[in-house]
Amino acid sequence: MRVLLVDDHQVVRRGLRTFLEIQDDIEVVGEAADGTEGIAVAERLRPDVVLMDVKMPGTDGIEALRTLRELANPARVLIVTSFTEQRTVVPALRAGAAGYVYKDIDPEALAGAIRSVHAGHVLLQSEVAGALLTQDEGGNGQGRGTTLTERESEVLGLIADGRSNREIARALVLSEKTVKTHVSNILMKLDLADRTQAALWAVRHGVGG
Repeated sequence: MRVLLVDDHQVVRRGLRTFLEIQDDIEVVGEAADGTEGIAVAERLRPDVVLMDVKMPGTDGIEALRTLRELANPARVLIVTSFTEQRTVVPALRAGAAGYVYKDIDPEALAGAIRSVHAGHVLLQSEVAGALLTQDEGGNGQGRGTTLTERESEVLGLIADGRSNREIARALVLSEKTVKTHVSNILMKLDLADRTQAALWAVRHGVGG
């Protein structure tokens, strides 16, 4: 897995590089000190996974995420931050983050998180997931009163597990066309933009997994 580090603190980048380079399956291919540089380097190197801080001078991590998404950059972005306020979590995930963890995460768990998002999963550290659930209980109630069919709920659970349409079709013994229809219906009913947001919704509401 080719990994890019984007953080404005050199000591953080150095620490991450030192740990990740001892992993047999992870190669650190580049570094960037802010969001603007991160976008440019990600476009040039096309890494598999980007480790992105949120708070950086100039272009912050969330804006960099939005830009990478607009550019259709294929990298999976894992937010690694010390910024623990839950109000940053949802904007980051809506901007396209594949995961969100805090910088105090155990190093081995971080390596596992990189592998997880690379495999297509949405990864939330337990404290982050807890914050989202708390927010949902007192928040805007997105999705409340929305009724998914039993089959749509099954499909949503498999989306949250990182399954492709082909894998979902195989698991549920359906055609890929039927699965695509279910996915479209799920996104429409829940007013979501894409599969990442659907997976986040599933995590927040305890669907699947």
